[in-house]
Amino acid sequence: MKVVLDTNVLISAFISHGVCNELLEYCALNHEIILSEFILGELEEKLTGKFGFSKREINSVIRILKSRCTIVQTEVLPFPVSRDPDDDNIIAAAIAGLCDCIVTGDKDLLVLNQVSGIQIIPPNRFWIVESNKS
Repeated sequence: MKVVLDTNVLISAFISHGVCNELLEYCALNHEIILSEFILGELEEKLTGKFGFSKREINSVIRILKSRCTIVQTEVLPFPVSRDPDDDNIIAAAIAGLCDCIVTGDKDLLVLNQVSGIQIIPPNRFWIVESNKS
């Protein structure tokens, strides 16, 4: 399965050792994680500005993600989809990567439920779906 992990999921994965950290590890081993330069840039901006990560720590995070994820080139959506224009960049990454789902905690994305056949689900629901597969 191809999965976009939204920036908020990635932030949680790198600042704590909870659900999102486990989800990132699980997806890296069992699925193809799709990211874009926008997502990586937003992640860098938030980890630096909001959480005080050093340039060295950021470089390490980006290096890890680039080694485990597929980075896609996105195109601007033909019309706005989400209430938040930045979220359209997440959707564009999922479309460019031919993804099955977007995992996010962002309410502006979650309210959409799905876009172009791509499910938009919160991390806890992703875990429920995955655990029912075994």
